[in-house]
Amino acid sequence: MLERRREGIAKAQKEGKYKGRAPTVRRRADEIIRLREAGITPTEIAMRLGIGRASVYRILGSSGGENSQQSA
Repeated sequence: MLERRREGIAKAQKEGKYKGRAPTVRRRADEIIRLREAGITPTEIAMRLGIGRASVYRILGSSGGENSQQSA
């Protein structure tokens, strides 16, 4: 059973159909950073965009900006 599954996955990858889950929050990183620079708290950003607070903090932390740690 495992062999058949692996064969199926390999076939789908060759056909370009097996790509995994698309990143959702990283696409909105610019928007998150822009909102934070406008003085909006990470909690408010998360509520406005419908994403988790941890995702907002992750993006802000990887952006390297000093503003990302002010409201922690």
